[in-house]
Amino acid sequence: MKHDGTTPADIVERAREFAVNAHTRIGHLRKYHKLPYATHLHNVAALVGSVTDDPETLAAAWLHDVVEDTPATVEDIEKAFGRSIASLVESLTDVSRPRDGNRSARKEIDRQHLAKACRQAKTVKLADLIDNCRDICRHDERFARVYLGEMAKLLEVLQESDADLYRQAVEVHDDCSRRLGVQPLQDDMPEMPRPGVWNSEIIPAHVIRHYAESFTALDVADPLRSFDAEKNSEEVLQIMNENSLDVICLRDEGLIRGYVRRADLTGGHCSEHLRPFRAGQVIMGDDPLTEVIRILTIYDHAFVSLLDEVVGCIHRSCLNKPVARMWLFGIITLTELELVRLISECFPGDSWKPHVSPGRMEKAIALHQERQRRSQQSSLIDCLQFSDKAQILMEKSEVRELFGFTSKNAAVEAIKQLESLRNNLAHAQDIVTHDWAAIARIASRLEDAVLLRRSHPGGGRTTDTLLRGKRR
Repeated sequence: MKHDGTTPADIVERAREFAVNAHTRIGHLRKYHKLPYATHLHNVAALVGSVTDDPETLAAAWLHDVVEDTPATVEDIEKAFGRSIASLVESLTDVSRPRDGNRSARKEIDRQHLAKACRQAKTVKLADLIDNCRDICRHDERFARVYLGEMAKLLEVLQESDADLYRQAVEVHDDCSRRLGVQPLQDDMPEMPRPGVWNSEIIPAHVIRHYAESFTALDVADPLRSFDAEKNSEEVLQIMNENSLDVICLRDEGLIRGYVRRADLTGGHCSEHLRPFRAGQVIMGDDPLTEVIRILTIYDHAFVSLLDEVVGCIHRSCLNKPVARMWLFGIITLTELELVRLISECFPGDSWKPHVSPGRMEKAIALHQERQRRSQQSSLIDCLQFSDKAQILMEKSEVRELFGFTSKNAAVEAIKQLESLRNNLAHAQDIVTHDWAAIARIASRLEDAVLLRRSHPGGGRTTDTLLRGKRR
């Protein structure tokens, strides 16, 4: 039992509640059978529990997907469960980026990251692989052939784990391979097809590139103050409180060595509380906002480097700055144009009308008539609310599938999130506290859009929007 009265069982139960609530809040479901995502977490925790009763490992089993899939960050895990469990979860979180290459290249980066993990983290990963392998091979033979190849490569770096669970993972992999008749895959595995992106006939490729690349980390970064690492913590804490500084950097012999948060400074010298910059947490000043947001989905802070020196800091609230708000509103406008095109394509004539409630239709007609009175060119579809347009499209199961939604409820929830972001942008309200999921979705989809256009320069009539969910 810990000095605060917390027992090992309490830690595991708190981790279970934290994880289940985090995944439930975003409507996260298992892909194939649409059960709550907690079913996967339970399976992983049960597998880990069959080989160890270590509370930190069991807590990490419940939390292993929280940072990767929900708005929670590594720092949130640390605040709730301490550095040790946060470190395990961080080891289990993918670090590759879409622009790192095709699926094979990205998976290799994540494999090398996992290879450096401790025995506890590798044991949790084995349980994750076992449950995912069973599920995928049972429901998706095509993707299973790719997954089995990726799993085989991961097993190569997971040998320093629990021996019993490792043997079980190998047996599951081999059994599924035999049942599917899978042959060894080449290192250069084909990229799994991504959903489409905005239609090039409506939104030119150079416009998409502009939004993806022209708004950078320096546009939203705050300047970062630094102090000598041996300075007294109380003095620095007073300065941070007086200037409302949440984080500062520490210098040693004139060079930046890491950072501390205000909550860290509990006495002694600052060097006693130094936190090293994590892999991927430091970015260049000209890195795009999509990369900034990707980091902020994992960590509380991103750090900006110029000439190999950390000079700036970005936290989620920085996305409330005018430049970022303008960027987000522009992307949502592009998305709305694409929604109108898709409705015209998927619902010929006026066949979309039965999918709009009488009250919403009445408002659209009134707005359309007013625009006509003012000689403003528009169609009735243009006069629908953003959510009306999106929900019309979600009536078609094939469109929902194209967008990556496992159910109509998941689609409706994503639409609500995006409309909330749009409304808060339009009315100059805070967009970070309640709209982070929509912001992260926008960044992910925009990055994918640019990558797909680079690999398929012809564009084509493809049909993704920022509504789609998890990327990986």
